Amino acid sequence: MINYLAICFVGAVATYLATPVILNVSRRIGAVDVPSDRKVHAVPTPTLGGAALFAGFLAALLSASLLDPFRDSFRPLFVWPAPEVLAIIAGASIIFLLGVVDDMKGLKAPVKLSGQLLAAGFVFLSGVRLEYFRVPLRDVGALSMSPDVSALATIAWIVIIVNAVNLMDGLDGLAAGVTAIAAGTFFVYTYQLNRQGLIGPEPTAAMLSAVTVGVTLGFLKYNFNPAKIFMGDSGSMVLGFLLATATVAGVGRSATQTQSEISAAFVFYLPLVIPLIVLVIPISDTLLAIVRRARKGRHVFHADKEHLHHRLLELGHGHKQAVLIMYAWTAVIAGMTLAWTFERVYMVPFIAAALAMVLYTALPKLDKRSP
Repeated sequence: MINYLAICFVGAVATYLATPVILNVSRRIGAVDVPSDRKVHAVPTPTLGGAALFAGFLAALLSASLLDPFRDSFRPLFVWPAPEVLAIIAGASIIFLLGVVDDMKGLKAPVKLSGQLLAAGFVFLSGVRLEYFRVPLRDVGALSMSPDVSALATIAWIVIIVNAVNLMDGLDGLAAGVTAIAAGTFFVYTYQLNRQGLIGPEPTAAMLSAVTVGVTLGFLKYNFNPAKIFMGDSGSMVLGFLLATATVAGVGRSATQTQSEISAAFVFYLPLVIPLIVLVIPISDTLLAIVRRARKGRHVFHADKEHLHHRLLELGHGHKQAVLIMYAWTAVIAGMTLAWTFERVYMVPFIAAALAMVLYTALPKLDKRSP
């Protein structure tokens, strides 16, 4: 555990120290997000905060390469297929550069999608892929995916999570905080299963999760409302990419039997469900946005002010309150997921918390209706 805490700490400190530098550079080169009628911020704010997140990510992985538990994950160098950690670094670099260009110049949706597919395809070819799938509650063991199905499932998963986090980045600190909770949840899950011998000894998934927690926490000091700097697409897409690849690296490549078929199916199926559960709010928001824009005849990537976090503002919650509500909902859902997996008795307080959150979320609207 101490090694994971160490790389998390390095990621947090490196990001924290890099952010003021990137903030000043953004101002000097004119990388500033100007307010408009479809944005919630009122003053011009530097963007390109993704550069600080990416710097923290690289610093944390560099420190990991020097620690014994992670050293083998970076070897051998300069071979193909590349070690999965190096392949993920390369894929994240593609996503980061794509985001920088989009933050600076603006890219059309097909170009952004093409870049995302390129990065996802690269890590797939390097071996970071879904190869086996277990059907929950069915006594059929592990199903081996054919290469074409594996490619489709892996690439689609990565692209979906990248865009879910990207579209979530609408309020100060929202994407960073929710990503930290999601990555923290997945770290606890993979770390516990690894200790129980239910997944392989490869530390990639837990390592990426710990690094992601670190860089997001280090960035939040400058990104929480009122934000001094935005992460931009260069940050949100990288965070989504790290979440997605950590999930893929942590599941789907082992057909080992454990316990009963039903429990084994559940254990190996849940890692794919965790990001969906933890990110259920932003992913649902993404799907609703697509449907909403399609019905209005708009492009699916056309920005608007009708996302769930905008709805919270309309309900009467302040900017900080709306973000904290999204944090709380994500944490409650994540806690219920972990409780269901490891100790179901703890489901009761999380259910109570969920009911309390329903009331608190709707409270401003209920107050308006009261005489």
